[in-house]
Amino acid sequence: MTVTERKPGSEYSDDYAGVYDAVQYARGRGRASEADLIAEAVRERRPGASSVLDVACGTGTHMLGLREHFDDVEGLELSEPMRRRALDKVLGSVVHRGDMRDFRLGRTYDAVTCMCFVIGYTRSADELDQVLSNMVAHLAPGGVVVIEPWWFRENAVDHHVAGDVCREADRVISRLSLSRRVGDRTEMDVRFTIADHGGIREFTEHESLRLYTRDEYEAAFDRAGLAMRYLPGEPNGRGLFAGVRREER
Repeated sequence: MTVTERKPGSEYSDDYAGVYDAVQYARGRGRASEADLIAEAVRERRPGASSVLDVACGTGTHMLGLREHFDDVEGLELSEPMRRRALDKVLGSVVHRGDMRDFRLGRTYDAVTCMCFVIGYTRSADELDQVLSNMVAHLAPGGVVVIEPWWFRENAVDHHVAGDVCREADRVISRLSLSRRVGDRTEMDVRFTIADHGGIREFTEHESLRLYTRDEYEAAFDRAGLAMRYLPGEPNGRGLFAGVRREER
């Protein structure tokens, strides 16, 4: 069995990229509806928005949905296996190779998004500030940021277990996870088993996510020059932060 110790800010493995879309669909993540939710948050704050950068875009599913709403959609992805799948999915769109902690694309956008709680992979408040500063640097004045956080420290659950099964025509994938609170982090082991015509194999990924309080997020947004509002609930119980770049920055 393969065990991938994936530290914050490191790349998703090729194994994980190969099952990512199927597993997310099985877990009920409606990417088309999530793109609609992002678009609504952006349009409320910037009705004429036409360009969007999806930071840590993964396999590009959100990008695909966002192209239904915006003329110019680009992505940024650190993991080359994920980025390759995004390029195949969103033909004609640019998917930059880059780390959310340190990217320079030479342009600005009407909106910048970061979904799937990727912001939780930051290792400290300083690193969170760095990521937000990079996002703001790529925003037009008055541009919109939409971020899906990881669980807040005040409501994170210890020893949470979950399991899902995805059945396809020629493949079955199971996903089991155990999440533990260790100080200000969630340490999560995720085991995948794949059965197909080639046999049965499994691999495990270890993920580490920072538990910020809501106040810590909001203070970081303020330091970055963002006027943000928390929208509880959708898309996955963690809610969204959405807001605009302040003109005086």
